[in-house]
Order: sequence, then structure tokens, then C-alpha cells
Amino acid sequence: MNVITQALSAIPGALIAVIVLVGLAPLAEGLLRKLKAIVHSRQGPPILQPYLDLAKLLIKEDLAPCANWIWRMAPALCLGGTIVLALFTPIGGKPPFAFSGDLLVFIYLAAIPPIAIILGAFASGNPYAYVGGSREMMVMLSVEPVMSIALLVAAIKAQSLTFAGILERSAAEPSISMGVAGIAFLLALQAQVGKLPFDIPEAEQEIMEGPFIERSGPGLALFKWALHARLMIFTALLVSIFIPWPHVANAGLSLLLTLAKMAVVLALVGVVDVVNPRLRIDQSMAYYARIVVFVAVGALIFAIVGA
Repeated sequence: MNVITQALSAIPGALIAVIVLVGLAPLAEGLLRKLKAIVHSRQGPPILQPYLDLAKLLIKEDLAPCANWIWRMAPALCLGGTIVLALFTPIGGKPPFAFSGDLLVFIYLAAIPPIAIILGAFASGNPYAYVGGSREMMVMLSVEPVMSIALLVAAIKAQSLTFAGILERSAAEPSISMGVAGIAFLLALQAQVGKLPFDIPEAEQEIMEGPFIERSGPGLALFKWALHARLMIFTALLVSIFIPWPHVANAGLSLLLTLAKMAVVLALVGVVDVVNPRLRIDQSMAYYARIVVFVAVGALIFAIVGA
């Protein structure tokens, strides 16, 4: 009965999390497109264009190159896993579903959307999709260790795997290890959300949308929406754990401050996306290998020795 009570009490927070992290994600993408256009000295698409694109895809016919059930389920699994991930993401406070999972649950849930993309690509039978799926797998294996180690540093400093304990310790006491871990997380964010120079799985000029080459209609819309939402989710996680200041007790004001910090980080992501060319997959993996060795592991050592 206690779990049921906790679940019911979490409904308002869950609705806010889904609206902000999933519902507003296309708006954030629209703002990034507008920023990109400004840097390129052009007008660019309307800010609401991502919503229009998704709406157009949702009403189009969903053509399928095969009858494979994995192909049909992959888009729903990707977006569904992303929505569940949003419920375990801190935004202006502890996550709505913090009572039913901790940091380890978040890490496992974060792997579901990219795995759905990989499985959907492999199920299509298209050689370009195979290449895109393989690249998605390699990027995932390169980036996940960086983000996992950064989050592990936060857990070690807080002596807790719960987000409540981590957030409380992060706001109370800044440290060298958390600063270095935050840098590692920020460096991994660009690849985690598929922005240049790490949009290697899609690589329009090379493999023509990669894992999504055979996608159309609602299936493509669900994948695109999930990718937009992942940008918001990991940005919220970054600012909540590694940039928790200033700490305020009011939930509404804390949410607004979190959104303001997210806007700054998103602007930084947008600028990096504009001014950098795409890396090759081997360059990307070598880059994140160096991040793991010299930044993430360094933060872990600082955390272990108490710095």
C-alpha cells in the first residue's frame, strides 16, 4: 500500500517531468535550429518547425520493408523507454519515481533507446541501416562508460545511489572530483544526444540517415521525438547533479532555475554543433577513450581519495 501511495503522490511530478523533458523537447530542438541559422547568417526554419515535422510524419503512411516484429516494435520501445527515463530524471528536485529506482536503474534505462535504434536498424535488412546501427553501437560503447563513471563519482561523494542523497550532497559541498566528473559528463553529452561532431550514426552525407534510412511516417516520428527528448533529459541530469547551485527550497523556483541552466547548456551544445565538422567513428572512439582515461577515471580517483 505504501508503494501505491507513493506512486499516486508522484503523479503531479511525473506529469511535469514528461511535459518538460518530452513535450517541450521539440521546442528545444527548434531553438537550436534557430541558433544554428543565426550563426550561419540566415533566417532558418520557424522555432515550432520540429512539432510540424512530427505532426506530418504521424499522419503519413508507415511503409515497412519487412514484416519483422522487432522492426515494428523498435520505435515504440525507443520513445517508451525515453519517457520512462524522464520519470527517473531529476529536474528542479528529486525524480518523480525516485522511490522505485536509483542511479543504477537510470543507467540501465538510458541504454534502452539506443538499443532499440540498433535493433530496428539491424531488422530492416538495409546495408546502410546496418552501418548506421553498427556506428550507433560503437558510439554507445564509447560514451556510456564516460557518463556512468561520472555518475558513479557523484554516488561515491554522496555515499548513496539514490538521487535524493546525491542531490543533497552536490548542493551542500562542491568538490574537485565533482567538477572533473561534470566536465566529463559535459564532453559526453554532445555524442549522447547525436549532435555534431558526433552525429556519426545518421551522417546524412555519408550513409543517408543511417539506422533510419528505411523509416517513414509514425515510426520515424517516434524515433525523432525520442532523440529530441534525450537532449533534454541528459541536459537536466547534468545541471541537476553537477551544477546544482543556487539551491532554493521552493519547488517552482528551483524548476525555473534548472530550466535557465539547461538553456545555457543547450546553447553551448548548439554552438559546438555549428562550428565543428563531423568526426570519423575511429576518431570519435579514440577521443572518448582519452576522456575515460584522463578525465572520468581522474574524477573517480579524486572521489576515492576524498577530494
